[in-house]
Amino acid sequence: MTSASTSAATAARGRPLGGKVALVTGGSRGIGAEIALRLAADGAAVALTYHRRADLAERVVERIGQDGGQGWALRADSADPEQVHTAVAGVAERWGGLDILVNNAGINVVGPFEELSVADVDRVLRTNVRGPFLVTQAAVPHLREGGRIICIGSCLAERVVIPGSTLYATSKAALSGLTRTLARELGPRGITANLVQFGPIDTDMNPADGETAAAQASLTALGSYGRASDVAATVAHLAGEGGRYITGAALTVDGGFAA
Repeated sequence: MTSASTSAATAARGRPLGGKVALVTGGSRGIGAEIALRLAADGAAVALTYHRRADLAERVVERIGQDGGQGWALRADSADPEQVHTAVAGVAERWGGLDILVNNAGINVVGPFEELSVADVDRVLRTNVRGPFLVTQAAVPHLREGGRIICIGSCLAERVVIPGSTLYATSKAALSGLTRTLARELGPRGITANLVQFGPIDTDMNPADGETAAAQASLTALGSYGRASDVAATVAHLAGEGGRYITGAALTVDGGFAA
């Protein structure tokens, strides 16, 4: 074990995820950043990927460090096989392996079904479906026994009441099949695979005071937006001892949107 991996195992002693190594794709902002911060607060050494905003990614790493944790930001397009393999191999080499993979990176293109272009379809499926597939494929050889794979989906995969969401909903629905198959294939190694589907969450991309916020909140049973920390808490549960016997499941963090 390298000195870096030894440090990862000892620096967070006494925390639920102490000694664990996590990779969060798309961890520079919003829900991804909150997940990275929560896993680090629980003791994991956390690597996070970003596509364009290096400044935001480094800010998350800085916050992790200020809390006494270990963070590392890597530039990688989740849908690029070469970049994915390089990033995953780098994390495994730096910290001696991988325990937790969170497939969070995703994009959304909204518009009437008949107006969506082939380029739109390719771009969304490339990031939201091909990306998680390739990242997981690269990560599995490095995942230790008892590892956790957590895909971040959307409540729109279960209930689509927002016009113009066809492409996004299609891409997120695909994660259900990927997650369930992974649960079956990797179960013999003690590796779990689960899907977390979020609803209206207050982020810079979908603020709780935005133009459509009131309409979205009204579609939930609780009548309000959730916080990114709500999603992160569920991910942390699945990544920890409490998630040991949960696999092939879809957990909704949507305030009752799909109820």
